[in-house]
Amino acid sequence: MDAHSEELELLPATRRALRHRIAVAQSEGRAPSVVAAVLRDGAVVWEGSRTSVEGHGPDGNVQYRIGSITKTFTAVLVMRLRDEGLLGLGDPLEKHLPGTGAGEVTVGQLLAHTGGLAAETPGEWWERTPGAQRTELGDVLGEEPFRFEPGQRHHYSNPGYTLLGSLVEAVRGKPWEEVLRTEVLEPLGLHRTTAQPQAPHAGGWAVHPWADLMMPEPAQDLGLMAAAGQLWSTTQDLARFARFLLRGDEQVLGAATVREMRTSAAPPEPGFADLGYGLGLQLAESRGRRLVGHSGSLPGFVAGLWMSEADDLAAVVLANCTSGLPAATVAMDLLNLVADAEPRIPEPWKPFPEEHPVELDLCGPWYWGTAPHLVRLTADGLLHLGPVGAPGRAARFRAELDGTWRGLAGYYAGETLRAVRRTDGSVSHLDLGSFVFTREPYDPEAPVPGGVDPQGWRGIGR
Repeated sequence: MDAHSEELELLPATRRALRHRIAVAQSEGRAPSVVAAVLRDGAVVWEGSRTSVEGHGPDGNVQYRIGSITKTFTAVLVMRLRDEGLLGLGDPLEKHLPGTGAGEVTVGQLLAHTGGLAAETPGEWWERTPGAQRTELGDVLGEEPFRFEPGQRHHYSNPGYTLLGSLVEAVRGKPWEEVLRTEVLEPLGLHRTTAQPQAPHAGGWAVHPWADLMMPEPAQDLGLMAAAGQLWSTTQDLARFARFLLRGDEQVLGAATVREMRTSAAPPEPGFADLGYGLGLQLAESRGRRLVGHSGSLPGFVAGLWMSEADDLAAVVLANCTSGLPAATVAMDLLNLVADAEPRIPEPWKPFPEEHPVELDLCGPWYWGTAPHLVRLTADGLLHLGPVGAPGRAARFRAELDGTWRGLAGYYAGETLRAVRRTDGSVSHLDLGSFVFTREPYDPEAPVPGGVDPQGWRGIGR
């Protein structure tokens, strides 16, 4: 076993802690079965299961229904259309899918659940009734599809993802399921992720809340609602999907686009303590870690898929019960168990490659007014700007061809940082969206907005 393989192997104590967590979850959650997996550094390092049936247990190849994790797959298809230039996130739905009655909502708002649409469909509970009852988008949206003005707030919407599925079909000219299979599932090797169950698969069960009795749940074909929750999958397939969501795959979406999906595009829904919602991905914080993923449920099944980019970890939990076992929470717990017990070993430090231009005159201390900031240039070619010894706006910048730097995230995302040079080539100051950073606090030699008092700094008696 090489050194990297040894690092991937979990310690016995960690493996026992993971096994104990899902055993408690299955017992206290009164689930007929639960199956789980943990991914570290792109490889599955642990799999486990518990079941109420003696003699065998599910493994990573057994299908469970994954409910709303399906939405993340649908979001991937939409982002592919965006990357191909076939649509924009700011496009109104009407531009590509006319006549829905909700055409003013944008593609990006639908992805982030900020379109103001209702959470559910009108009529009977769609998750437990045949999709044949909703053959038209009008059946899904109803006569009054909006609950809020588009863009006003985050409001989770299953019909919104039905619209996105229909959008994919309209642009591609093929059924959502076919597009998903050819453009995502096959390229990523997700051969056990399907719209209809394929053996071996678990049966969905309802467990009586006050008695240890069970009753089978119906497994409905959701029809038009498929893009919001139809899929069946396995822990092995979802672990591969998590690896893609963390790293990207040029056959499907590049690393920059999946990073965009993992970035908050909507504020938290009032009453919830999470970090909001990305583009087809939920955001959360657990034990101080920023996590990204999605939960899922349909009658008879619960699912959770969560990832930590900083720890390069992911965890998947699937169970076949309608309620009782919080799969998303258990998945977070598995991830945290590994991250706490076996912290990630950082990559070795490496110096700046010779082929990159080193602009040392940009590095070091700068002042925005009287607030000290530090600029560092790192080996990945990015410029880091952040306050010294105090909270504030920190940002990373990417070099542009014209000699400026473009903000990548946070307050300065998309903003331009420009080094303003004197006639002799030395740097006078940094200009960042009208903010002037100088080498000295309120440097009188720099064009500080509003000017600098000619008497300069003084004590209280002057």
